[in-house]
Amino acid sequence: MHFSHNDDQQMLRDMVRQFVEKEAAPSVAERDEQMLWPGELVRKMGELGLMGVAVHEDYGGAGLIIFPTRL
Repeated sequence: MHFSHNDDQQMLRDMVRQFVEKEAAPSVAERDEQMLWPGELVRKMGELGLMGVAVHEDYGGAGLIIFPTRL
């Protein structure tokens, strides 16, 4: 079975990768060492719409990740 990403999923993947490289990765070691909650990063993720990507649009999410209803 071959799985591939649709255009929306590829766009999401690229956006997340850029966000992590720019915003999260540079300070991850320091946050881990100091056991800091990344509140600012979470806020930015919310602004980008990343907090609800797997939530169906009917419930206020982005509905970008489609889970199979059957295998």
